[in-house]
Amino acid sequence: MPGPGYRTVVPELPDGTVWERLVALYREVAATVAAVEGTPVVLSGDCTVALGTLAGVQRRGIDPAVVWFDAHGDVHTLESSTSGYIGGMSLRLALGVHADLMAEPLGLRPVAAERTVLVDARDLDPGEREYLSTAPVRHCGVDTITLPDGPVLLHIDVDVITAEEVPGLLHPVTGGPTRDAVLDAVRRVIATGRVVALDIACPWNPGEYPERADLLATLTGLLDTGAVAAAHDR
Repeated sequence: MPGPGYRTVVPELPDGTVWERLVALYREVAATVAAVEGTPVVLSGDCTVALGTLAGVQRRGIDPAVVWFDAHGDVHTLESSTSGYIGGMSLRLALGVHADLMAEPLGLRPVAAERTVLVDARDLDPGEREYLSTAPVRHCGVDTITLPDGPVLLHIDVDVITAEEVPGLLHPVTGGPTRDAVLDAVRRVIATGRVVALDIACPWNPGEYPERADLLATLTGLLDTGAVAAAHDR
């Protein structure tokens, strides 16, 4: 888990709705990201923390495109979700859905769908498939990534790797790309020199697994110019 150089973000959260508590946390993440010298690396246990990372990068005067590695689409809305799980709305919130609940109070400028790349997302619900069938979001595999122009916020949910290689995931999905294939794709994106923040979500159950420790060490070592660890608490 976070080592030297990482700062853990654990703000006092207000009483209130889950949305108000999330906004309070992500404001603190955004402030920390904005203050990092160099390229921030954010670790968390939930994809929605990427909203704080995005807002923090925007506070630095940068308007990045988003490249989102995930086994899931994360493009649900409150209306399309059958579970109400906010993590399944993470990317769609970054694109501006339910702006009154997240983007506006957080001070986040929604990213245009045509400047968004969704990588893998092999496990999609019907509502997500319907949205992606018409939205200008680029949906591709790890071997066919085409980046939008300009700076990039790179988000990696570790469950994009096939579940057989990452033990203890909260939402495991088999049949996906291997660890090596994902890391090769991530390295190609970083090699463009356009990544302005690396956001890594680790939605897994507690436990000590050498495979997970090695994966995190490899991912966090890809960008070594600044770091912040984000604690997720609703």
